[in-house]
Formats: sequence, C-alpha cells, structure tokens
Amino acid sequence: MELTGAQILLESLRREDVEVVFGFPGGAVIDIYDQLPKYPLRHVLARHEQGAIHAADGYARATGRVGVCLVTSGPGATNAVTGIATAYMDSVPVVVITGQVPTPLIGNDAFQEVDIVGITRSCTKHNYLVKDVRDLARVIKEAFYLASTGRPGPVLIDLPKDVQRAVCEYNYPKDIKMRSYNPTYTPNPKQVVKVAEVVRRAKKPIIYAGGGVIASGASADLAWLARSCGIPVTATLMALGCFPADDPLWLGMLGMHGTYAANMAISHADLILAIGCRFDDRVTGKISEFAKNAKIVHIDIDPTSIQKNVHVHIPVVADCQKFLTALRQTLEPVLAEGTESFPKRHAPWLSQVTAWQEEKPLTYASDTDKIKPQYVVEVISRLTKGEAIITTEVGQNQMWAAQFYQFVRPRSFISSGGLGTMGFGFPAAIGAQMAFPDRLVIDVAGDGSIQMCIQELATAVCYGLPVKIVILNNGYLGMVRQWQELFYEKNYCATCLDVAPDFVKLAEAYGAAGFRVTDPGQVESVLAEAFALPKTVIVDVVIDREENVAPMVPAGKSITEMILV
Repeated sequence: MELTGAQILLESLRREDVEVVFGFPGGAVIDIYDQLPKYPLRHVLARHEQGAIHAADGYARATGRVGVCLVTSGPGATNAVTGIATAYMDSVPVVVITGQVPTPLIGNDAFQEVDIVGITRSCTKHNYLVKDVRDLARVIKEAFYLASTGRPGPVLIDLPKDVQRAVCEYNYPKDIKMRSYNPTYTPNPKQVVKVAEVVRRAKKPIIYAGGGVIASGASADLAWLARSCGIPVTATLMALGCFPADDPLWLGMLGMHGTYAANMAISHADLILAIGCRFDDRVTGKISEFAKNAKIVHIDIDPTSIQKNVHVHIPVVADCQKFLTALRQTLEPVLAEGTESFPKRHAPWLSQVTAWQEEKPLTYASDTDKIKPQYVVEVISRLTKGEAIITTEVGQNQMWAAQFYQFVRPRSFISSGGLGTMGFGFPAAIGAQMAFPDRLVIDVAGDGSIQMCIQELATAVCYGLPVKIVILNNGYLGMVRQWQELFYEKNYCATCLDVAPDFVKLAEAYGAAGFRVTDPGQVESVLAEAFALPKTVIVDVVIDREENVAPMVPAGKSITEMILV
C-alpha cells in the first residue's frame, strides 16, 4: 500500500507496539499531527518540549520499553536536547522524532531551521536525517532496534516536511541486520570460569551493581549470587531497587553520598564484582585511591566502558543477566557438592561489614522542632511500604530520597544520574504514571528544581494523572548552598531563593490539590491524606533550611574520607 511519510511514521509506531507518544506540535510536524487521530496511539501534550522528552524518558525507565517523543523543528528540537542528553547519560531507550524544514531549504537558514542532527551527534546513540521517504520505514525500524539493544540510548530521527508529505509503497522490515552493530550478549565461557574461580577464592568480596543490572532484568539473578555466596551488595544511584533494601546483605548506595559501610567495604574488599556499571567519578572519588587491594571483575555490555576509568583484572563483555545466568550454572554444582560454603568463609567479612553499618549508620538529628527532610522521606517509605515509583529532581532532595527510601524492587527509582538534570523528576513522574495508572508515583522535589518544569502541572491535571509532588522546601538551591557552606566560607552567592511562589496556590491555580506542612507532627497525616487523593497533588514541606546531605566525600578525596555530619 502507498502511504505518505507521516502515515509511514505512525503506522510504523503502531507496529512497534508504541502506546504513548509524548509531544508538542508545530509547523514542521503538522502533517504528522493531522494523521495522528487515525492511529491507536495515545498522544500526551506536554507544555514544553523538555517536559515531553523527560516524560518519554520516565515512561521508558518505568517500563523498560522504548519511550517516544515527537517535537517540531528549530526551538522545538533544541528544547528537547537537555532531555536527550539526560537519556544518553543514563542509557535510556528513547526514540525522538523531530520535524525539519523541507529538504530544499536545509542549510539556507530557513525559518525554525537548526541542524539538530549535528547538535545531538554527541548525545545520541545514533541519529538520522531522512531525505528520501523510501528510507523512512527502514530508519524507524533501525531506530527502535538501536535504542533498545546493546547499551540502550536515545536515537533521533529528523524528518523534513516534504518527506512527511511524499508518497511511496510501504513495506516495514521484519528484521534488522546492521553490519557495524552487533552487541555481544553472551559472555565468553572462559571468562565466566575465571570469575567463578576468583569468587571461590575471595575472602572479602563485594557486588557493585550499576544501572545495567536493571536494564537487563538481572535483579533476581544478582540476588541469587549474593545470597548463595554470602556477598554484600552496594549499588550506584541508577541501580537502586536492583536488590531489596530490607535484605541484610544490602549496604546502600556507594560513592560521594554513599553510606559509610558501602564505601568502607568497597575500599577494603579483595574482590569487586562490578556488574553493569561504569566507575563514574561520583562512585570512585580519588581514582588512585579507589579499591587499591581489590581484584576487579567488570561485566558490561558496552566494551568501551571497560578499562575506561579503572584497571580491570577480568573484563567480561556481556549482557548482565546472561552473565549472571552463566555464572550461576557454573557455581551451582560447586555449592551442591557441599564442599564449599561461601557464606561460612565470608562470615568474618560480613561481620566486619555489619560493624561498619552499626558504627556509622545513616542518621540525622531528630530532636528538633524543625522538619528534617530525611524524616519526610522515611515517612514516605513507610506509608508506601517501598512499593511506590519514586522520581526525583536533582540535588539534596535526590540524595535524601536515595539514602532514606527503602526500595524493594527494580524500576521503582527514576532519577537523572549522569547529567544531573534539574526539572527532570516531575515530567518523568508523568511518564511513569502514564505507564502505570494504578501505581502511586511520587516526585521528591526541591523548591528550586520543581520550578524548572512546573508548567507540566497542566499536563498532569489535563490527563487526570494522580502524581504526587513532595517539595522539600528550604528556600535555597540546596546542594550548591551546601558546597558554599563547606568549601566557600558560607558565601551564599545566588543560591537563596528570596522570591518563591506559594506552591499551594499554584497547585490550585492549575486545578491540582495543595497542602503545606510546617510542623513535624503533621508530616505523616498530611502525606497520607495527599497520597489517598485521586488527583495531582503538591505537598509543600517547609524543612530545616540549612540541613546538609551526609555522608559527603569532598571533591578530589578518597571515598573513605567522608564528611559524616
């Protein structure tokens, strides 16, 4: 059958089982929007293109499926760049369709023309400028394949207006084979045997889990390894939820704002099983001091991530789930023989780890008439039993959520890790709520970050999304203020938010519900009431203004050199 380019795009999205498209219309995509009502796709109209791309990102993180974003050319495309970079840094599968001026006008500085392919080349897994409608079906198939396979990431399709109107016979490819792109999923059996051997010999092993564990669906296999072999588990920000926080082997997050036990354990381990992570600077601290006495095993599907930041003794290029399955098949016969008892051998090590946990647990001063943000997160965790989907903005609110919420399952924590994008959490919560309308979705926000995409309140209310926004309101750009306090002699330059909206009135102006909490004794009852309401809610919690995130590793220091209070 013959279809226009706009119809080819929408029919191809249907064949990729896309359910939701997050977007914002404009002249360069008006032909697509003209055809959109004829297809079984739900379109969510964001109020800003950054909101649309973050919502598509949140949808992808919550589901594991490819998120889809549709925006117009020029400023529509450039407004989405921050969100594209956010997804790229955190390896999130998103397909972004941008409109473009007609092909004869490309390069002529036409109205609303930008070279979005050039602009996003460094922050996409791949991108396309489609100049011939006959290539469009193949390009869409390739885009979804690239976004969702190997190390996931965003793929951009730039679609000129004349290509959207052009007509050709429609044939959607069943399969894609790309000569230059063949991710390695299955681990080398010899490397698996090597890993099994070092696990058998280790006396002080630790599992360091990254976002790849969640992306590959490897949480259950990781839990088997930890419990069967008696190995404690720590994780990056992106991997929270990959291992239950109520398990005795859980040490919490590691790194700059990680727990004392996690940082001490990884610094004293003799074996690090690094699974689906990239040894980010926020994790390693001073690289020359990181895990100096440990043998490092690094498993990642992206070969360029291995040996990039730290020396690795046993590299394994593979999908995390497939590697852990292979390792289990290798270790199970050994465990069945009864000649090896890893938990017994590791008992002294686990005793030491427990001592670190008891010596310096996550804590805060609670004997005060001020509301402590850590307490607010603890209440949220208790009320939801760890079952909510938690999104965050970026800064202190993000770290308090990561530290004090007890995550019990994967894909329940959605946050901008690599890029640290303020304004991410609320639109991401909208995407997650679209994916799971019956689950409780909560954005833990700061009063600075929430204002960056606050216009998406209209989106949430318009679509009847019961997203809850809990603002930890300290009247500052809190994390920058904390650095100014600790390292810049309290020179609070440009971090005090002297003029702020009345968030309760703002919520009501958009048609949402608003609450304000100023007394510690009100926190639990107000949050419970807010969570029970079947509508969008803002809870403005006025917290201790100068409360800091702790622990904290200063820049350039080893992760054992923590500021603990």
